[in-house]
Amino acid sequence: MRRSSSAGRPAAGGRAPRQRAGDAEQLGFEGMPERLFVCTPSKLGAYADCPRRYRYSYVDRPAPPKGPPWAHNSLGASVHTALKNWYALPADRRRPEALATLLKGTWVREGYRDDEQERAAYRRALGWLEAYVETLEPDSDPLGVERVVAVKTAVLAFNGRADRIDSRPGPEGPELVIVDYKTGRTGLDTDDARGSQALALYAYAAERVFRRPCRRVELHHLPTGTVAGHDHTVESLARQLTRAEETARDIMAAERAVADGADADEAFPVAPSSRCGWCDFRRHCPAGAQAPGKEPWAAMDRPADG
Repeated sequence: MRRSSSAGRPAAGGRAPRQRAGDAEQLGFEGMPERLFVCTPSKLGAYADCPRRYRYSYVDRPAPPKGPPWAHNSLGASVHTALKNWYALPADRRRPEALATLLKGTWVREGYRDDEQERAAYRRALGWLEAYVETLEPDSDPLGVERVVAVKTAVLAFNGRADRIDSRPGPEGPELVIVDYKTGRTGLDTDDARGSQALALYAYAAERVFRRPCRRVELHHLPTGTVAGHDHTVESLARQLTRAEETARDIMAAERAVADGADADEAFPVAPSSRCGWCDFRRHCPAGAQAPGKEPWAAMDRPADG
């Protein structure tokens, strides 16, 4: 015999009552965790530098077209790939004389003013590489080269590609070290390594991926042959992680605001600075367009710092 119940009974006329939009929360969705913010160091850095640049890169669809390629980015990519391929060689072939072939095979030609500037950049890069590999142990393999590490927190789904992850002896066993190659024309110091959110997030993720302590981070500046390093603590890594999560919350709030109809320019305000002249989206940004634009090869002519 069917039980009689008023729950779920059709209203007069035979139709079931319509579910209101807010009923979903009453059905249990209110307690569901918020979606994680999927990010890389460059994604977080874009917003920290200028929310408007973040919007142009990751929110607007279709995204505004970027400007021409930058020569200094081409140079950096060429050097990074050459070092990656150097480590891919058998140990007995990891010699400085192998670098010319490796660099030619990875050379990116875009952005240079002319052939003369490009040839000078190639010679300069080859000199950096030859001097740098003299400081390395060719028989020693890093734990990771161009290694992706990833971690999830209550807010972030973070992933990033570390240039190199070394395993070095520590007081209580092997410890990991994050190594980041730099080819910019400015020298770096300990403060740069200490303040780098990207390096801290790499260290935090690597420690959880490999289940080994990872507190040391290093910036290897190839033009000057210098190393800027910092030894994090559990607390300092936690502070950098908190900063990243706060940035992610700000981004998600701005994205929700735009989805709900807010003005995109207000949700993602511009942050004018000296970087505007180097921005890929300067031509599309009213504030950025007021800054003098840089030629794609401009960074190649700046003197190197010692």
